[in-house]
Amino acid sequence: MSLAGTVAIVTGSGQGLGLAYAQELAAKGASVVINDVSQETADAAVRSIVDAGGTASAVVAPVGPTATAKALVDHAYDTYGRLDALVTNAGILRDRTLWKMSDEDFDAVIDVHLRGTFTCVREAATRMREGGTPGHIVCIGSPTGQRGNFGQTNYAAAKAGIVGMVRTWAMELKKANITVNAVIPVAATAMTKTVPFFQKAVEADERGEPMPAFFRHDLGFGTSDDVAGIVAFLASNAANGVTGQAIGAGGDRLQLWSHPEPVATAYREGGWSYDSLVEGFAGAVGDLQSVGETFPQLPDELAPEPR
Repeated sequence: MSLAGTVAIVTGSGQGLGLAYAQELAAKGASVVINDVSQETADAAVRSIVDAGGTASAVVAPVGPTATAKALVDHAYDTYGRLDALVTNAGILRDRTLWKMSDEDFDAVIDVHLRGTFTCVREAATRMREGGTPGHIVCIGSPTGQRGNFGQTNYAAAKAGIVGMVRTWAMELKKANITVNAVIPVAATAMTKTVPFFQKAVEADERGEPMPAFFRHDLGFGTSDDVAGIVAFLASNAANGVTGQAIGAGGDRLQLWSHPEPVATAYREGGWSYDSLVEGFAGAVGDLQSVGETFPQLPDELAPEPR
């Protein structure tokens, strides 16, 4: 099934992962609304799609405010007459440890990632429901939102919140035939290129060479194009039966993330008092859950070079 005749909005699509999503959607036949905060970047993204034979136009505005969400959806309907898919990708980073993170650092990331996802999905879903048309919403999450990451309080909170909203919206929009899913990408981007662990993979990608198989297979770490396929799939009618899911993609790997479930359950007549927990907590819950992501050791030839 192609996306011919459909219309999709991709927020934060001037470059990086967002641009790869937009280009893939356009290559499959969708007319795409590009979004970025830079007119120059947005125009270049549109040209890349048009020069490849696709259809695209741009709305230059920061994601977060309701006004931007309305402008994006209005543009889709005014320019192309419909809206079939929304991909919420826009995001920023303000990494700091907890004790160094300012209110401004926290609020900026929450506003773009979490509020921006909310306002854009609310506007798109409202218009789709009013028109009685089915649709597909794809919200971009992160492994950080699933597992946590040092120095990313704001980003982890936003990305975890996005997955929580996706599960809620999947239930609320089911009767309207609107699917809602989250994609958890792992790819070489401006956000990952500074991580020493991925140095050899990023350098290979920048040289236009294939990434070493260890990164692509063992770590599920690849290029932006490796993630674009699942985004286009979830934005199409081929995925009509898929909703409320968090799906990881990167390199050669595809993953279905579980919904949080209890991993240990214990009962005690009369409940669990402080004293009973001191005595029996470890035996009641067993092994504790890990925190953060863990990676296998890099082969010597792929270890980062000292800087």
